[in-house]
Amino acid sequence: MSGEKFEVADDFLTIGRTFAEYRRMFDLGVEDLAGREILDCGGGAGAFTATAAELADRVVAVDPLYGPPPDALESDLDAAIEYNVAQLREKRDLFVWDVYGDVDTRGRYLRAAAERFLADYATHPDRYVAGGLPDLPLGDDSVDLALVANLLFVYDDRLDREFHAAALRELARVARDAVRVFPLHSLDRTRSGYVDPVVDSLRADGHAVSLREVPYEFQPGATEMLVIEP
Repeated sequence: MSGEKFEVADDFLTIGRTFAEYRRMFDLGVEDLAGREILDCGGGAGAFTATAAELADRVVAVDPLYGPPPDALESDLDAAIEYNVAQLREKRDLFVWDVYGDVDTRGRYLRAAAERFLADYATHPDRYVAGGLPDLPLGDDSVDLALVANLLFVYDDRLDREFHAAALRELARVARDAVRVFPLHSLDRTRSGYVDPVVDSLRADGHAVSLREVPYEFQPGATEMLVIEP
């Protein structure tokens, strides 16, 4: 599970995001990263972990993708990018292009993210842990900040309310300071129907939960992230 996924048959096609995209998606400043311990949950073929490690004390990415050697992943990632770009060409009018400008540029972002990921995955395999929600292979309060991009609230057709609640409770368990989730829109381009009930359940558990605008928009209207403070 990674960055953003497009469905193929019964599986998810894994693609990734660059560090610059994460900065915008999660409204991250240097102060959010420097000297801190960060989790990218569902990190997949993204470049965030590799670049953030230059600022943070420790960065770990968790994803079911991890485990095979880099050369075993490369061809699948290339195919995923080609498929994603083809879909974007067909559905271009469904997206906002202020950040990328055009489909070709978005494709270059995808390829840059995958290349950075593969290089870091080969040289720093300890940063990449095989696993997934709602049961993370991490201890309580093991990171300062947990980030989840393009996974929760995106797949309402296959991840139900109970999964979302369990996943966010698990993320709150491992994050000392905060969990940030983006986007809150499902693949049908509407705000997920699970956001409000899951927020209510988290607040009932005693968590502070807020919605924050971010300087990023690709799905129309998807400009909010969810912030949970354990």
